[in-house]
Amino acid sequence: MKIGFFESNNETEINFFKTRLSEHKLTFSNEPLTSENLPDDKSLEIAAIFVNCQVDKNVINSLPNLKAIIVRATGFDNVDIAFCKQKNIIVSNVPAYGSHTVAEFTFALMLNVTRKIYTAINRVKIGRIFSPEGLKGLDLFGKTLGVIGTGKIGTNVIKIAKGFGMNVLAFDAHPDQTMAGGLDFKYLTLEEVLRLSDIITIHVPYNNKTHHLLNSTNLPLIKKGSILINTSRGAVLETDTLFRLLSNGHLSGAGLDVLEEEDELKEEVELLSRNAIPEDKYKEILENHMLINMPQVIITPHMAFFTKEAIASIRKTTLENINAFIKGIPLNQVQG
Repeated sequence: MKIGFFESNNETEINFFKTRLSEHKLTFSNEPLTSENLPDDKSLEIAAIFVNCQVDKNVINSLPNLKAIIVRATGFDNVDIAFCKQKNIIVSNVPAYGSHTVAEFTFALMLNVTRKIYTAINRVKIGRIFSPEGLKGLDLFGKTLGVIGTGKIGTNVIKIAKGFGMNVLAFDAHPDQTMAGGLDFKYLTLEEVLRLSDIITIHVPYNNKTHHLLNSTNLPLIKKGSILINTSRGAVLETDTLFRLLSNGHLSGAGLDVLEEEDELKEEVELLSRNAIPEDKYKEILENHMLINMPQVIITPHMAFFTKEAIASIRKTTLENINAFIKGIPLNQVQG
């Protein structure tokens, strides 16, 4: 079969798939698959995509032989699932590669915010100031953690939180009361979780239902002085309201691995040079810049998933998904 890998520029990854799929015709592109960046060979049968690919109707119609889209990640909001169903195109993802990885990183952000670790390191390294003055932190022990989304990642976050001696409240569209009993936490409404938690962490997938799940209506319900952690997707949070609550001190801090307009932020110089940023996006991009400069905010470059073990798991599951599709028994099919 003809299989195209996109956003694939790692020699180790390329060799991994070339060795194990040697009987098939493989192509590799550094670039994401988008309407503006279609492959030269339009006869691809399988597209193995990553997070910056945007597989919309135009892309799908441009690849008439496409039979399967293999997402090398958990999130699949960058694929038009409904149109794929119409075209009988199978879509598979990697559902659990980062369940421990992202949960651990969540606490890395949490501890950085509550203990001012990043600020302290900079003071010692750059300012040569060896003093704890102004660096008073907070214990996690005894605090109430609000977990929004109790899938695999959220569940692992709860397990880690229990090790820190935290109380846990949770919100999920589909509560698992058996798990709640076993791990000793309580499901509440989203609004109740926001009101009662000292620290809130987000672990929901991004889709139409979760776009701006936390917004100008419910974010102000958050307990004054609380902390917000997001390792999910940037657009789950309404940037304008997040910025306002941090600016006025309602939120005392935030740890963000994702930003609502991170794609535009990454490519802003190129986009500005082409006048390609829509006017309604300028405000969010500027706010993202201002978030970056806030001393009470830690921002990392969408790296919560990025460990040696997680990458190995992505490759292994991607290979399994490709081979299963070829054999006619698709694995890890996503539901739109």
